[in-house]
Amino acid sequence: MKSLEIFSGAGGLAKGLELAGFQHSAFVEFNKHACSSLYENFDAGKVFFGDIKDFDLDALGDVDVVAGGPPCQPFSLGGKHRADQDSRDMFPYAIRAIEQLTPKAFIFENVKGLLRASFADYFEYIILRLTYPGFIAKHDADWKDHLSDLRSIGQLTYAGTKYDVSFKLINAANYGVPQTRERVVIVGIRADLEVSWSFPEETHSEDRLLWEMYVSGEYWERHNVPKSKRSPITELLQEKVIRLKDKYGMFEPECVPWRTVRDALQGIPDPETQHGIEDHVFHDGARTYPGHTGSDIDWPAKTIKAGGHGVPGGENMIRYPDGGVRYFTVCEAKRIQTFPDNFVIKGAWGEAMRQIGNAVPVLLGEMIGRELASQLIVCNESIDARQANRARL
Repeated sequence: MKSLEIFSGAGGLAKGLELAGFQHSAFVEFNKHACSSLYENFDAGKVFFGDIKDFDLDALGDVDVVAGGPPCQPFSLGGKHRADQDSRDMFPYAIRAIEQLTPKAFIFENVKGLLRASFADYFEYIILRLTYPGFIAKHDADWKDHLSDLRSIGQLTYAGTKYDVSFKLINAANYGVPQTRERVVIVGIRADLEVSWSFPEETHSEDRLLWEMYVSGEYWERHNVPKSKRSPITELLQEKVIRLKDKYGMFEPECVPWRTVRDALQGIPDPETQHGIEDHVFHDGARTYPGHTGSDIDWPAKTIKAGGHGVPGGENMIRYPDGGVRYFTVCEAKRIQTFPDNFVIKGAWGEAMRQIGNAVPVLLGEMIGRELASQLIVCNESIDARQANRARL
């Protein structure tokens, strides 16, 4: 199955879909550094460096899936919260791609802020536009007028392509990513395919991590961490463990434990030693202050952030049990975002961290891609069977 990657970034979602079995038709990306990363890791001839407004969708053949992360600044909690009034809102161009290509499915990822109450009407508009991509606004109508018509579409005539659209706020840690990263994932499947979509079941849990830390002790034993070097248990964690024991009794929680920074960085040497790993370079100057405390080594990392002007924030530091901190190297940040170690991120450290922070965790993209691929394959088999039956009649 073929996929088009729009707003590709460095290619986290694209790599996940590739691992799930999709073949890339093209990549569309505006940032030159991200394009340099795409050139290194994918077929450079398929990378379009430029504005999606200038990309010729008609030049593509059949595309099964359109995927990408429309720029999130208009909805980011750290941004100016201007939504549709922000010129960086690229959802209209994502919708245009769906309208023109009529793929079997699409996958879009965006920040949690998209679900803010203040954006409720505009988010509803996005979902309805994705549901009825061929329903064009009347001349001179603004998006609010168009939304009103979309809400009444059952009373209107619409013979265009329709999609069954689902969305979910996903914490990547619940899928094995060593990072508490909440993002909205939107999946649409063409209605005529009659596929019932459901998001993959969660595989990892905080409960199981706490159980293995403070009930069974398996976590510390697995990493050979003596009691003197373990992260101290806070009052809040003590309360959680008490509730955990009351909830599960003698039976350990299902799923597997959240993956921690320590889990993710196993096998990576200290960056200040001689190691020969090109993107594992120590950067000095890390420090803590209120609200800027780093990511605890024995917990999933805080959300890796792109940071203002490419400068990483406190979330991009590792914090040790003794209170010491240092910045993640590019190599380590890739592990946190589940990129393969051999995946190349181009640019200086700050720029590389920006690309990693903007990416979809590769593992999450792969899991969603595998679920989608399995359902589309069943759908294709069903269509083939129906066509064969009609041919015999």
